[in-house]
Amino acid sequence: MSKRNEICAIIEEGCKFEGNLSFSGIVRIAGVVNGSVFSNDTLIISEGAIINADINANVVIISGSVKGNVKASSRVEIRRPARFEGTVISPSLVVEEGVIFHGVTKMKDKK
Repeated sequence: MSKRNEICAIIEEGCKFEGNLSFSGIVRIAGVVNGSVFSNDTLIISEGAIINADINANVVIISGSVKGNVKASSRVEIRRPARFEGTVISPSLVVEEGVIFHGVTKMKDKK
């Protein structure tokens, strides 16, 4: 049984996935993902993760390397030592000092 605020899927360091990932609930990725990622909840990209994918989630927290477009219905947090290249579409964006950010942001209203 899954409880609220509990991680329900993990792609660990050393794992590689290519294709379309779709999850319900909170997901943590520490490995390599190429393709697309969808979660109706929170996606946590750990330090050391390498993501070459378009991402669609409620909340996206990035500490690893992401190349792609990120669409979040609630917020995006990019935390040190993250590297980001792409477009962020979200009603809320937080970028910590020390993050490498090459991209575009588009703020949208929360729905």
